[in-house]
Amino acid sequence: MRRKMRQLLIQSVVAVIVLLSFTACGSGNQSQVNDQNGTSSSDNSKGSDDKKAASGDKTELTLWHIQTREPMPGIYERAMERFMEDNPQYNVTIDVIANDAYKQKLVVAMSSDSTPDIYPHWSGGPMIEYVKSGHAVDLTEYMNRDNFKDKFLDAAIAQATYDGKIYAVPVENVSIAGFFYNKEIFEQYNLSEPKTLKELEDIAATLKSNGITPFSLANKTQWTGSMYYMYLATRFGGIEPFNDAVSGEGSFESEPFVFAGEKIQEWVDAGYFNEGFNGLDEDSGQSRELLYSGQAAMHLMGSWFVQTVKGENPDFYEKVGFFPFPSIEGSSADPNIVVGTVGDNFFSVSGSCEDVEGAFTAITYLLDETSVKDRKEAGKIVPFKDFTAEDPILKVVLDSVKEAPAVQLWYDQYLPPEVADVHKTTSQEIFGKTMSPEDANAKMQEAIEAYRAKQ
Repeated sequence: MRRKMRQLLIQSVVAVIVLLSFTACGSGNQSQVNDQNGTSSSDNSKGSDDKKAASGDKTELTLWHIQTREPMPGIYERAMERFMEDNPQYNVTIDVIANDAYKQKLVVAMSSDSTPDIYPHWSGGPMIEYVKSGHAVDLTEYMNRDNFKDKFLDAAIAQATYDGKIYAVPVENVSIAGFFYNKEIFEQYNLSEPKTLKELEDIAATLKSNGITPFSLANKTQWTGSMYYMYLATRFGGIEPFNDAVSGEGSFESEPFVFAGEKIQEWVDAGYFNEGFNGLDEDSGQSRELLYSGQAAMHLMGSWFVQTVKGENPDFYEKVGFFPFPSIEGSSADPNIVVGTVGDNFFSVSGSCEDVEGAFTAITYLLDETSVKDRKEAGKIVPFKDFTAEDPILKVVLDSVKEAPAVQLWYDQYLPPEVADVHKTTSQEIFGKTMSPEDANAKMQEAIEAYRAKQ
C-alpha cells in the first residue's frame, strides 16, 4: 500500500511539473564515509578509497546542469576534475542541457526513476514536490559540517529549506530584478533615476513624447511581464499578501493584485511598452535589440542581464545604468524588498543516489575557491556572505540583497507548478488586455484553491 501511494505521488508530481515553463537511481540509502569516531571522510576512508580507485571500481555520479554558455561549462568541467583528482574513488559524468529541454528531460527522468545523482532547480514549489516524492534528500547534516551553511547568505539558505531541513545547495547566482537603462538617453533628456513610481511614470511620459519607447518587453515566454506584476503587487502590499494568498489566509483577489493588473493596463494604454511585446522572444534578444538600437530606454530584467550584455554587446554595456524598482507613494510596504532568487540554480541530490555524501562533496567543488574566482570573473554573484562584486552594477545588486528585509522569490518558482502556469498565462493576458485584472485574479484564486483541495 505504501509503495502504491508513493507511485501515485510521483505520478502526480510529474503531471504538475510538466506544466512548469519557466524554470528549473530505486530508493537508495545515504552511505556514510565518515566513521563512528567522527573523523573526516578524507582521513578515515583514504586507504579503502585508494584501494577502490586502484582496482578501477569507482563510484559513478551523474551531474546535470543548464549553464550552456561559456565560460560556465568549462567552470563545471574543471570543478569536477578537481573533485575527481582529490577523490579518485569517484567518476562524474556531466550532462549539459539547454534550459527548456532540461525541464522536460528531468520530468522524464523522475517518472522513470532515473533521476541524476546531482541536479539543479529553482527551489520554491518544485523543490517541495521533489522532496515529497523522494527525489531530493535532506542535506542538513552535510551543510552543517565545518559550518559550511554559514558561508551562505541567510536568504539563500531560506530558499533551500523546507519544513526546517535543507534540501539543496544554492550555487549559481544571486539574481534580482531591477531596471537597466540607457544612461545616454537619460542624460539627453535630463532624466534622473526615479525613487518613486510617480517619478518613473513622469520619465516614461517624457520618453514617449520624444518618440522613445520607455520599457522594452518581450513577453512571449510570459515570465518577463510577470516581473512587472510581481514588483507592483509587492511594492503596494509587501510580501504578506502573496504569502497569505498561497497559504489560504488571504486571496489573489485582494487589493495589491488588483492594483498591479490595473497599473500594467494603464501603462499599456499609455504606449509605454513596445508594439507586439506579447509575441516577442526574450531568449533570442528581441527586447535587448530595442535597447541596443536606442529605440527603448529601460528594461526590467534579472541581474543576469549584466553577463548577457557583456557577452553580446560589450560596447553598449558602457552606457548601461541600473536602479531598483521604485517605491509607491503612500504605501506602507518596505521599498527595500527585492524580487528574485538568492542562489538561482539550487543543486539537490537524488533520493536514489547510492552515495549522498560523495555527491554532496562534489557539489561543494562548484563553490570552492577556484570556482568562486571563476564565477566572479564570469559576472556571477556567488550567494556567499563574504562575496564582493567588482562590477559597479553588481555591487548595487549585492548591496540591495544584503539590505533587503525580505526576498520575494519569483512567483512562478514559488508557486506549485500548475498554479505557476496559471499565473504566467493570466499575467500575459493582462498585458494583452484580453483579460481584466479582476478576472485574472479570480482565475489565480481558483487555481490555488484547487491545488490546496488536492493536498
